Amino acid sequence: MKDQTESPRIFTINSRKFDGEIHRSWHAELLSSQNGLYEFHGVFDFDVDHSELGLIEKGTRSFEYYWKNKGYNVFQFFEPGGNFRNFYCNIIMPPSFGDRVVNYVDLDIDVLVSEDFTVKILDLDEFEINARKFGYSDELRKDVDEDMATLLALIDRRDFPFDI
Repeated sequence: MKDQTESPRIFTINSRKFDGEIHRSWHAELLSSQNGLYEFHGVFDFDVDHSELGLIEKGTRSFEYYWKNKGYNVFQFFEPGGNFRNFYCNIIMPPSFGDRVVNYVDLDIDVLVSEDFTVKILDLDEFEINARKFGYSDELRKDVDEDMATLLALIDRRDFPFDI
């Protein structure tokens, strides 16, 4: 059987820290790319115990949205049985897209949106620690504030991709 990662539609996605170190890496299938929006589909290969999300079971599906010029990404999680679980969003530096690879710098702040659209902002303390550690510029901090405001407005209005 052919290795699925050899498919031209399978990408490696690398979540990096500000210093470039890979924090997490996984494979996802490119579903579409148009107008600077890249949509992927991934499946968890193993159970993950997340401090805020609890147990994410093997077989959980994610639909992942990355924009070339936006400082956030959005994941829609669906349980292995197909039920919607939640949204998980990262504040990031705009991603780069290469030869079947997506790289983005995760700026630590996450937004968890539950099934009932309750919003929880996570890891603001981690952002501040890394802002000092890596010397985030005033411009980067301003971009983060603007990206967070844009993301929260999308959630509040239930605009794409929060329109499920």
